[in-house]
This record gives sequence, C-alpha cells and structure tokens, in this order.
Amino acid sequence: MSIFQVELRHVVDDTYDVEIGYGLQEQLMKDLAAGLVGNIRKFAVITDDIVKELYAEPIRKRLTDAGYEADLFSIPAGEKSKTREMKAAVEDAMLEKEYRRDCCVIAVGGGVVTDLAGFLAGTFGRGVPFINYATTLLAAADASVGGKTAVDTPRATNLIGIFNQPKKVYLDIETWKTLPKRQIISGLAETIKHACLADRAFFDYLKGHMEEILELEPDACRQIAEANCRIKYEVVMKDERESGLREVLNLGHTVGRAIETLSDYRLLHGEAVSIGLVAEVDLALSMGLLTKEERDAVVELLRRAGLPVTIPEYIDREQLVKKLYTDKKVRGGRLRFVLQDGIGSVREFEPGVFAVPIEEETARRIILQMD
Repeated sequence: MSIFQVELRHVVDDTYDVEIGYGLQEQLMKDLAAGLVGNIRKFAVITDDIVKELYAEPIRKRLTDAGYEADLFSIPAGEKSKTREMKAAVEDAMLEKEYRRDCCVIAVGGGVVTDLAGFLAGTFGRGVPFINYATTLLAAADASVGGKTAVDTPRATNLIGIFNQPKKVYLDIETWKTLPKRQIISGLAETIKHACLADRAFFDYLKGHMEEILELEPDACRQIAEANCRIKYEVVMKDERESGLREVLNLGHTVGRAIETLSDYRLLHGEAVSIGLVAEVDLALSMGLLTKEERDAVVELLRRAGLPVTIPEYIDREQLVKKLYTDKKVRGGRLRFVLQDGIGSVREFEPGVFAVPIEEETARRIILQMD
C-alpha cells in the first residue's frame, strides 16, 4: 500500500467592491474597460422578464456597442423561477450560444436573479466570474452581497447552492424608482432585520425616517443602502462560510422561510421574513431576552413599513410547525433559532454559537398565539 499526498494550500483573495449610487451602467462599462474581469470579451446577461427591457437590455446594448459579445438570458420573474430546473435551462441556453469558460455572467435584477446567476456562475465551466447589478431594495439589503447563492426545492428554500463571491456589486438606487411599492416594502424587512441584529442607532433612524424611505427620498435611500452593506459586511467578513456568526443573518428566517414556502410564494420574501421576525421577538420576549416595550417597538416598525405582522389565515399553523424542520439551522433533528438580545444585538449562547435549540412545543405555542 502506498499513499500519495496531494498538497493543495490556497490563499484566495475574494475581495470585491460594492458601489452604491444612481445610474451605474456607465461605471460598469468603465470598470470592464479597466480590467474588472481581465480579458474576457463574452458576457451572459441574466435577468428576468420584468427587468429585461428596463435595465438588462440597455446593459447588453452598451456591451455590444463597446465591442463585446453579449446575450440576454431571461427567466420568469418571481421566486418560483429559483429552481434547479431553471438553472439548467439557462445553462443549456448558454451552451447553445457557444458559451464556455471564457465568459462572465452579469446578473441584472433582484434576489432571485442574483442567487440563481451566482450559483450558475460557480458551476458553469467549473466556475466563471460574475457581477451583480442589483435592481431591488431586497437585493441591495441581502441577496447581492455576501456570496451565498442557491436555488429552492419543493421541500425548502435555499438548501442547494454554493458560496461564490462576485467580482463587483453595483447597487443602483435609481432602479428602485421603477419598483412596485410592494417590492420596496418587502425589501424593508431585511433592512429592519439588520437594524434589529446589529445597530440600535440604525433602528432609531428607521423609526425617524420611515416616511422618507417609503417615498424614496435620495438621502434616506443612500443611508439604508450603506447601512445594509456595512452590517452585512461586518458579519460576512468574520464568517464567510456560515460556521457560526453568519447565522445571525437568519434572524426571523426560521419561521419566515417556512411561511414563504407554505404560501406557495404568494408572500414575497420580505413579507414572510417580517412575520418571522414577529415570531422571533415573541419567542425572545418569552425567554426574557427582550422587554415588552422592545418587542412592541419592532412590531410597530414593521407595521409602519407596511409589512404583515400576522400569519395569513390560509396557512395551517400545524403544517407551519412541521415545516420549521426544513430550516438549514436544524441540528440533530432539533429546531434552532437566532434570537435578539435587546434591539441592536443578538444573543451569543456559547462562544461562537448564535442559534439556540428550541423545543417543538415552545415553537408551536408561539405560532399558535400569534394574532
């Protein structure tokens, strides 16, 4: 018997910039000309059928006008498109157009597009570079930053995917003006979540400026975009692969993701997360981690943002309890929750452990008592 050791020690620098501003398409072109993705001349612009004409086609045209090769690959808008089957369909379409390893993916859209395109880029040709051009508040707050890419299955959301960092992220606040009001409101759930888990001053800012935010006042939009990126960066920088601290970003998501799936995506992601945050603060209150005043302040801020704070009647609550077990934080068959410790922080239950086991009966009680 013999042993041959394959020594592979990598030092990888996945550093990238997140640029926040208005009308960033020209900056994207300047960055490509300056070598953002090296000598690549072929670009797959992945988008959805709503964003396609608004932003993706203008980006594709800029690319071809600059002498690059570029094609649009569009998927139906909405969470139901974030599947293995849709990823394969886009891959097949790219292969049909002779895309190989010498290409770059540009994701133009919201969280569904950036999640699916980032996952695709990580596996296509065993990995090609990608760029996120985020066009929604939800993507700016969550999906486009941090490198978690995934697709959904009928059983649960985001269970199949990879960590894959983009070459750059563009948060074009100008695009928010074309979003339906419901999409703006949905994005505020992740924004409020960030304030709840990491920044009491930001929570107070949201309380004092919610009307300006909902009206898309430029300074308020820039403030929340920058705060979202800062908070997520501070977590991801310390725990890129979700070995501990990064679980805090799942605040409100244990119940939220289960509700989102059971609603058959009638609820937008942020709407489901909002309801999950209410369940979380109720649980934290019952465990003495929040005061009644703090719990009510979180729920009131969600209400002021226009987000739902109750479980829809069409969702069976016993089914919801069972669905909690599909959450990726489950360990050894036990439910685990990330919980606030006051407003602006989360409880670290042991060194490096930010999710605590919760008995099913406790979770059931919280869910059944929600108004």
